[in-house]
Amino acid sequence: MSFSSDVKEELAKHTGSARHCQIAELAALLLYCGKVKKDKNNQIQVVLETENSSVAQKGFTLLKKTFNIYTEITERTLGKQSKNAVYSIKLEKQDEVMKVLQAVKLMDGTGNLYWENRTINAVLIKNGCCQRAFLRGAYLAIGSMSDPEKSYHLELVCVSEEQAMQLRDVVIGFDIEAKIVQRKKYFVVYLKEGSGIVDFLNLTEAYVSLMNFENLRILKEMRNSINRRVNCEAANITRTVTAASKQVEDIALIRDTCGLASLPDNLRKMAEVRLEYPDAPLKELGQYLQPPVGKSGVNHRLRKLSELAEKIKTSM
Repeated sequence: MSFSSDVKEELAKHTGSARHCQIAELAALLLYCGKVKKDKNNQIQVVLETENSSVAQKGFTLLKKTFNIYTEITERTLGKQSKNAVYSIKLEKQDEVMKVLQAVKLMDGTGNLYWENRTINAVLIKNGCCQRAFLRGAYLAIGSMSDPEKSYHLELVCVSEEQAMQLRDVVIGFDIEAKIVQRKKYFVVYLKEGSGIVDFLNLTEAYVSLMNFENLRILKEMRNSINRRVNCEAANITRTVTAASKQVEDIALIRDTCGLASLPDNLRKMAEVRLEYPDAPLKELGQYLQPPVGKSGVNHRLRKLSELAEKIKTSM
């Protein structure tokens, strides 16, 4: 299974102990992957559909615990050639339908529905614990996450901008940076920072997934750090080799035109040492001189030789 599926499986097994939190989570499932419709007899039906069996099981559990409603999960395939299944829970008994819809504030006491904008009533998530349960239900219904070994990205796909803005504001309320982007006809609430995703997993109480995510993040950052150091050292070696090669070329030009004997004693010795040890770093070159010279002294003498070589090239 994917990391995202592992998170959903863990969240599906966790149910808040308080009834108000259970209602908030169920409201999220109904809003984001549910349907409210009327049959041919003008009777209201509530249908919860998902392609994830764990999410369907969570819906079943919440209905049983919160309302003592026992339902049935049905399974069907999307087509003859499809391997994907759709899991459904249907409420048809009118007393159960009204009990659930009124509890999640999608219907008032006179039977009026508030389904069109598909947003949650603020009363249901006035408490922090209920907001956490609501976000848990939202992720189960419309959430997904990329493999943290590759990138950090968590998203919740909403059917309207109003729905996305409400969901984003709940996330931001916990000091987690969340943004909205429109993708075709959908509005996507997304998190891009690893620290924000960790906070989201903590909020929704996906503690095992959080630890796995952190372990993968540590390994990834260690690999990135090692790669940066290797790349930096490789770049330094390349610069050193390039500089040494030019120094040898400049000294060879001086030797073949003016002769090394024409140089001051300190530059002549420097030139001879560089020709003898063309790959040696500056600090090591200084140790071959008598008396030994420090790295800055070696660099100064080689620069003088380079300047002399440039003058020779200009006069040629």
